[in-house]
Amino acid sequence: MSSETTPLLSSPPSTTTSSPPTLPTNSHARTPLSSDDIAKAAASAADEAADDLPNAPPVSLAAVIPPLMMGVFLAAMDTLIVASAYGRIGSDLDELSKVSWIAAAYLVTTTSFQPLYGKLSDIFGRKACLLFAYVVFAMGSAWCGVARNMNELIAARGLAGVGGGGMTTLVSILMSDVVPLRKRGTWQGIVNIVYATGAAMGAPLGGILADGIGWRWAFLFQVPATLIAALLVAVFLHLPHTHPDSVGETRAKFKRVDFLGAVTLVLAVISLLVALERGGNISWQDRTVVVCAAAAAVLFGAFAVVEARVASDPFAPPRIVLDKGLLACFLCNLFAMAGFYAAMFYLPLYFQAVAGLTASQSGLRMVPAIAGSVSGSLGGGILMQRTGKYYALTVVAYSIMLAGSVMLVVFTGRVHAHNFAAVAGGLAVMGFGSGIGVTTTLVGMIARSGARDQAVATAVSYLFRSLGSVLGVSIASTAMQGDLRARLRKELKGLVERGEVDEIVRKVTGSLEYLEELKPELRAVVVDAYERALQYPFLVAVTLAAAAVAASLFIIEMPLNSKTAGPASDGDGSGEGSTDEQ
Repeated sequence: MSSETTPLLSSPPSTTTSSPPTLPTNSHARTPLSSDDIAKAAASAADEAADDLPNAPPVSLAAVIPPLMMGVFLAAMDTLIVASAYGRIGSDLDELSKVSWIAAAYLVTTTSFQPLYGKLSDIFGRKACLLFAYVVFAMGSAWCGVARNMNELIAARGLAGVGGGGMTTLVSILMSDVVPLRKRGTWQGIVNIVYATGAAMGAPLGGILADGIGWRWAFLFQVPATLIAALLVAVFLHLPHTHPDSVGETRAKFKRVDFLGAVTLVLAVISLLVALERGGNISWQDRTVVVCAAAAAVLFGAFAVVEARVASDPFAPPRIVLDKGLLACFLCNLFAMAGFYAAMFYLPLYFQAVAGLTASQSGLRMVPAIAGSVSGSLGGGILMQRTGKYYALTVVAYSIMLAGSVMLVVFTGRVHAHNFAAVAGGLAVMGFGSGIGVTTTLVGMIARSGARDQAVATAVSYLFRSLGSVLGVSIASTAMQGDLRARLRKELKGLVERGEVDEIVRKVTGSLEYLEELKPELRAVVVDAYERALQYPFLVAVTLAAAAVAASLFIIEMPLNSKTAGPASDGDGSGEGSTDEQ
């Protein structure tokens, strides 16, 4: 029985997206993967036929696309808008040691709610769910702007993440609904440009606002923009309204939503993050650390059981996650995003604490990473179209990312004297390799999974990317905070009275502004401690990039013009025509 959830052109499966959105595919069609498929995110033959359906209701793309793109832009910008401002935020709230939670809270809720939006939109309608996402994101951003302490800000970021996850996921689904298939390649390119523009503007804009009218406006200015987008969607997005589902049909659909898996995953990740944060700031023998670490292990095990045996429609089915070729792609995504975010989140603090730059200046120095990432993604797509190969290109991509990460370690003072031009070059190189890898692993995953499982495999890949982002920031924070506190206590021991050491450590790890109050000789010691401690996030990035290179060696080359579905869709883990290159 059709309802408002009926697509305009075809019936795309629910997909999970993070950054940027990917066009959903029809899970029942079996189509070859040609160079066109790469550009169109493997659009299916069934969609091709549906494109010619005569009964598609008229939709004004000129009216609908702008509010959809505004959501993509804001979600992309929000991922990095606090990167350059969080030093100022932590100092203002006197809890600099907890700032990693600002990013982690947003990423955790985004990760967990993205898989739910697709299925919920089948029950309540695309438009209703998108409006809900916009309103929740606006509420979360408004709360961030008026937060009185760090705990409130962290909770507000978590609320904003609930909306942010839907803003990208539902745009992906709606684009498939309202844009004719033959134009989707062009529109997907526009989506990528909008997303890259938002991400590129996020870090500089956050720094400029923090230095100008205050960091709170980095969140508050998003509220009216989001509400305007919601109003435009409410007025101009008209989907077909026919007979609604019966109560029984709605209840059956609702039961298929994997709420238990999402809740279990959220609790597992939060338990792990609490253990990491307290272990780095207090002690690894702390009772809370031990309890949270044990709880995380149990909850991750419970999540695996839920996905394998309990959920009727799991968003991380074992037959997809455990396929050898797909798992290699997923691990590449996990390690690469973890390394990329570890570096991106802590470079602004390095610029501010060690180099003495302002938030806006540090934000502008993050642009090379985004520029490199966008150019790498485009270049990787072009090369795959020309060669029809992705295995060697993926290995090279993550090797390039590893080289960029090493440059950050070398030129931030650990091996070589500070060289900010070389640091910018390292950022660009790191972003370039990461951008290529994101594109090649997506295509490799699609080729391996086959037409039937493309949508589910894509959803799982974004889940791994989001988890990598959360874990990268948290692991880097744990390593950096633990070394900073230990180093400060050691270096200050003979310079001040015994009772003053802990007070200075508390203040300089709570606010960068306190550095200006220290005597020159003490300030030099503290800055040196920051410089050395901030090497650890970059070393974490190097380690994770190396892990991505290792994982890429196990990717399985599949012919991109194969007319058969990939092995994962057959569930046997082996496929005709595949070539294991390791």
